Amino acid sequence: QVQLVESGGGLVQAGGSLRLSCAASGRIFSINTLGWFRQAPGKQRDLVAAITRGGTTTYADSVKGRFTISRDNAKNTAYLQMNSLKPEDTAVYYCAADKSLWLVRTKDEYDYWGQGTQVTVSS
Repeated sequence: QVQLVESGGGLVQAGGSLRLSCAASGRIFSINTLGWFRQAPGKQRDLVAAITRGGTTTYADSVKGRFTISRDNAKNTAYLQMNSLKPEDTAVYYCAADKSLWLVRTKDEYDYWGQGTQVTVSS
C-alpha cells in the first residue's frame, strides 16, 4: 500500500501563487508516476499535471505556462507550483500515484489517492 498526504492548499487572490506538496509513504518503490488532479463542484476530476520517476511531465492545456510539477525522489514528495492563479482554478486538488512503467494520464489508471486539499482563488 501507498499513502499520499497533500498539503499547501488555501485561499489566494487571483494572480497569486500557491505550492502544493504530496508526501508519499509505504511501498513507494513501486510507484512511477505521481499526478495532480482537481475536481470543482459538479465537475469531473481532471488531470492537472503528472511526473514520472525519471522526470517526464505532462500538463493540462489550461495550466501550461502557469503550473509546474516537480518531484524529489529522495524525499518521496511531489510538488505543484501554481502561479498566476485564476478563479477557475478553484477546486479540490488530489495527489495520485501509479505503478505503471509509463506516464499515466487517466484517473482510472491511478492506483492510490490522497484525501485532497482545497484551493480557492478569489476574484
